[in-house]
Amino acid sequence: MPSAGAAALAWALLWLLAPPPALPEPLDPKKNVEQKDAVFDRTYSDWVASDTLNIYAFNHTVLRNRTEGVRVSVNVLSDHKDLPVLFVVRQKEAVVSFQVPLILRGLFQRKYAYQEVSRTLCQPQTKVEVETQHFFVDVSTLSLNASYQLRVTRVENFVLRTNEAFTFNATASQPQYFKYEFPDGVDSVIVKVTSAMAFPCSVISIQDILCPVYDLDNNVAFIGMYQTMTKKAAITVQRKDFPSNSFYVVVVVKTEDEVCGGALPYYPLSKRTSPDEPVDQHNRQKMLEVMVSPAITSEAYVSSMLFCLGIFLSFYVITVLIACWENCRQQKKKGLLAAMDSPSLDTASLLGHPHSIPDSFLGHAPYVGCGYGSFENGSSCSTEAITDSMGSADVSYGYVGERSLENVASRPRLDSLSSVEEDDYDTLADIDYDKNVIRTKQYLCVADLARKDKRVLRKKYQIYFWNIATIAVFYALPVVQLVITYQTVVNVTGNQDICYYNFLCAHPLGNLSAFNNIISNLGYVLLGLLFLLIILQREINYNRALMRNDSHALECGIPKHFGLFYAMGTALMMEGLLSACYHVCPNYTNFQFDTSFMYMIAGLCMLKLYQKRHPDINASAYSAYACLAVVIFFSVIGVVFGKGNMVFWIIFSVMHIMATLLLSTQLYYMGRWKLDTGILRRILHVMYTDCVRQCSGPMYVDRMVLLVMGNIINWSLAAYGLLVRPNDFASYLLAIGICNLLLYFAFYIIMKLRSGERIKLIPLLCIIGTSVVWGFALFFFFQGLSTWQKTPAESREHNRDCILLDFFDDHDIWHFLSSIAMFGSFLVLLTLDDDLDCVQRDKIYVF
Repeated sequence: MPSAGAAALAWALLWLLAPPPALPEPLDPKKNVEQKDAVFDRTYSDWVASDTLNIYAFNHTVLRNRTEGVRVSVNVLSDHKDLPVLFVVRQKEAVVSFQVPLILRGLFQRKYAYQEVSRTLCQPQTKVEVETQHFFVDVSTLSLNASYQLRVTRVENFVLRTNEAFTFNATASQPQYFKYEFPDGVDSVIVKVTSAMAFPCSVISIQDILCPVYDLDNNVAFIGMYQTMTKKAAITVQRKDFPSNSFYVVVVVKTEDEVCGGALPYYPLSKRTSPDEPVDQHNRQKMLEVMVSPAITSEAYVSSMLFCLGIFLSFYVITVLIACWENCRQQKKKGLLAAMDSPSLDTASLLGHPHSIPDSFLGHAPYVGCGYGSFENGSSCSTEAITDSMGSADVSYGYVGERSLENVASRPRLDSLSSVEEDDYDTLADIDYDKNVIRTKQYLCVADLARKDKRVLRKKYQIYFWNIATIAVFYALPVVQLVITYQTVVNVTGNQDICYYNFLCAHPLGNLSAFNNIISNLGYVLLGLLFLLIILQREINYNRALMRNDSHALECGIPKHFGLFYAMGTALMMEGLLSACYHVCPNYTNFQFDTSFMYMIAGLCMLKLYQKRHPDINASAYSAYACLAVVIFFSVIGVVFGKGNMVFWIIFSVMHIMATLLLSTQLYYMGRWKLDTGILRRILHVMYTDCVRQCSGPMYVDRMVLLVMGNIINWSLAAYGLLVRPNDFASYLLAIGICNLLLYFAFYIIMKLRSGERIKLIPLLCIIGTSVVWGFALFFFFQGLSTWQKTPAESREHNRDCILLDFFDDHDIWHFLSSIAMFGSFLVLLTLDDDLDCVQRDKIYVF
């Protein structure tokens, strides 16, 4: 094999022996150059050949405090597409050249030819009061003979006036741009461009006062900020971004409408000799209206943020006032009982205080009296009744066992949780038998499903909070990093089609393009934090009651477990953070940031409702979050691949129905069934014995009604998704969760009232107020100011002006109201069963 040096030597010899390249032909010294003095507003009809060069000399007076636009319009009458006519405009600080026919490229490198071309010349700045500037238009071609028309005119209304609309026409080969100068005292303006016709598609660009101006379809995106447009476009411009205190508003009509959601034009090959031949385009003219208005001032930013803070901090003030008022009532009742020397429950009832002290939002004070009726006879829970209940606690309560009441009272209630494990109580076979006996009774009480040691359950439910806190950290950090990158790309490239804002009400601050959509999410964070503080106070009061061996805390009411409440408050705060991240740059690739914790909130609320009456058999945190992870996984897959994909929708619908059936079985049998190879045989056996041999109704009628209704709703939603295949899969999935939550909540309320329980004043007011707020919130949510299901230009057709303080739009009001409604919904779950705090657990029904 030859060496590398020999190969290099061979190549050098070949290069030396090769003939020299052909030199270009020398310029024709006999080329005729004809220069003419030309004037404005006159049409020059002339011709040019390969051996001629026509030069038109123009001059005009430029004033420093007045700007006039100059527009060059040409029309080539000859049809020589292979030998176009070249026009070169030489002026101060710039040279503009273009050929006619003007060839522009569209999608798939399609070529479009234009015979009529108009270009506006940029206006270089002058430092003197009056200056006469000269510019020349050179016309040349390689054609034998090409006829053309040339006209140079002054542009009327070249400088846009504040708050004055100006109407004009534009085409792909005849773009338009105008100048705007910031008036004194105005630091930010919003440029609004509208059109009555959606197509042809156009581009709106904001560029600095530089030469040349990029005003063609193939170069308009090179500098500045730009948006595609059908009927509406709006760009907020700040003075600090333009050192000259002025800018150009450039309007370009695109060669094709595909980027705006229109159909790609079809041109049959029979009209052309080859696919590469340019296509003549006609009638792609668009009438537009542009208006520049001052944007809001810095004082509006401050007042709007103070308004936002004031709304949500007022909830803190109201909560503290209610807590102080309740505390005063508690102290007054304690003083009255002490004065009468009657601390017993019976004396309190005889004194005309048959009802327990109302609970505040911040928790329970120590109970000094109770009068809540039982489910059966409505009698008050006297001291004797409570004593009898405690005496029989070895039957009803698993954590009492064989110990006497004195041993229960003497046991420390806040033992370390590190030595308590749930598995210590579920290892013997007789425990499983006991579960089958208890959970398959026709009528269950809370005492039947509150048999495990409270310390075990407390540890089990605390995992909900720590898991969601861990999830939040690992989920939020990449999200923040990603949206910062999105915003940086928007700011650097100027492409405002990346993010789907409501541009008519998008107020920038710093590097953020829509600060108002971000700050409006503050309510989720503040109200979530307030809910955590309320839960913390309730837990402190409950633990103090346990330390005092309070009989009500030990044996009455729904068992108090706060882990799920902490998880719900954390999820509400994370919803605010991730919704703010999503609104930094909303688009279809990051929509799941806005919905992920909504799924978690819906799931946690359903788990909390179920936990109230089923504390022993509620799902563990690991299985619950695993199911929610599957939901989020399907959300991402649906957004990316689900649009119109029939295979995906079939798979999802089948899994939706199967999951509904499995969950229904789990709820109906209280977890006392097994999913194994014998499941089909057992199903057939039950159907044969209950439906064929004897027609008997279901043993658990209430549960059956709930599950039948749930299956009907979920099967209907699955059928709707399979038939319609909605584009917004994430919202469709969220609707499934909300429908199931509302169904279960309505069932819970109905069964609560049907069981003889009552709803106290505070939860009743929360239910009514929350329902009203949800109604208004959904009204603003469905206004649809933008949608990433369409193109950015089509999305802007839904944009609308601000409606609150000239700062917040409809979607911001949705953020305000939905955060308040979620907080109210959490309070409903927290206080809904406060009427049972003096009712013995063996008299509280499970449903």
